[in-house]
Amino acid sequence: MQGKIWANSGDSHFIEPDEAWKSLPPALAERMPRSVKDADGRNETVTIDGQSFRRRMPSPKQQEFLEMARRPGLGDVAARLADLDNEGIWAEVVYPSLGMWNSMYRDPVLVREAMRVSNDWVKEQLVDASTRLVPTAQVSMLSITDAIEELERTRQMGFKCVFMPCEPPKALPHYNDESWEPFWAACERTGMVLAFHIGTEPIDHQAGEVIGVAFRGAGGAVINHTHAAISVLRVTMLMVASGVLDRHPDLKMLVSESGASWVPFLGDRMDEAYRQHGEWSYPKLSSSPKEILYRQVYASFQHDVTAIPTMTAMGYQNVMWGSDYPHLEGTFGHTQETLHELFDGVDDAVRRRITTGSFLELFPDVGVGPPD
Repeated sequence: MQGKIWANSGDSHFIEPDEAWKSLPPALAERMPRSVKDADGRNETVTIDGQSFRRRMPSPKQQEFLEMARRPGLGDVAARLADLDNEGIWAEVVYPSLGMWNSMYRDPVLVREAMRVSNDWVKEQLVDASTRLVPTAQVSMLSITDAIEELERTRQMGFKCVFMPCEPPKALPHYNDESWEPFWAACERTGMVLAFHIGTEPIDHQAGEVIGVAFRGAGGAVINHTHAAISVLRVTMLMVASGVLDRHPDLKMLVSESGASWVPFLGDRMDEAYRQHGEWSYPKLSSSPKEILYRQVYASFQHDVTAIPTMTAMGYQNVMWGSDYPHLEGTFGHTQETLHELFDGVDDAVRRRITTGSFLELFPDVGVGPPD
């Protein structure tokens, strides 16, 4: 490898400790997200507002993966910045961990107060710690009024983007319903980027089941991992075809850990439907679905070799690299190897667009690397 390639990342995670909820009244704090691992370490049970689900943990044989899951930087900012420096990552979007299931809350009062204290904690721990960290704000998924209020409050606190699950809870209509229109308008007005992440739909599983296991038997592990990305495709279709992005041309949408090469396919498929089934297409859009998609949606990938030709051969410019620090699917420990494999021999303008340019369009004040 010749030299370090500095990049900004469109995907990473930070874990919230129990102390993040300490300012809540005890009756509310005990209903906040918590995770308990089985004695054998094979699964963990996540409990939120009285609902529980189980998810599989890495096998004890996967020691390198387990070490990543225990990285100090997952909960310690100084250690995190040291990891970023070593990996060659300057700035990163930071999603929550337990907060990624905030669509599971059932009590509007609890989720309103929970989001406030969560955001206050993130402000103190991440926003104030370094401009290199771009954490996502969290808002209520049970009250659009509360969501707007918290969106505006967090924008004033220095947040630049807001985390949205790929589906709202069943208590609210989906994002194509007109009741969400004031929220989209508030995001556009404040300049808050909508940040969607795979695998964030509401979970209806019982505690005895393990989430993420939709298919068993031959090929199950590959199928389940691949299947997790489909939720992002669905919400992207919805935001484009329903006219949300068309009505709000300054609204930007980041979709993380989903790859990028699906974007041209989705654009072609929606264009075909809009053209061939125009008699039933509603609403009427000012541009083709593909043009809207290409203009306002940014897609983050980790390892995909198809991401570069997606830009150079298929014209989709909003391709963004992401490390997914420190998850199993991410690049931690081999980030520079991955970046060189992807970009050695690639035109410098293309490399800069994917490693930093798309990121800086969404978050222009974070920079691209340490001064020489």
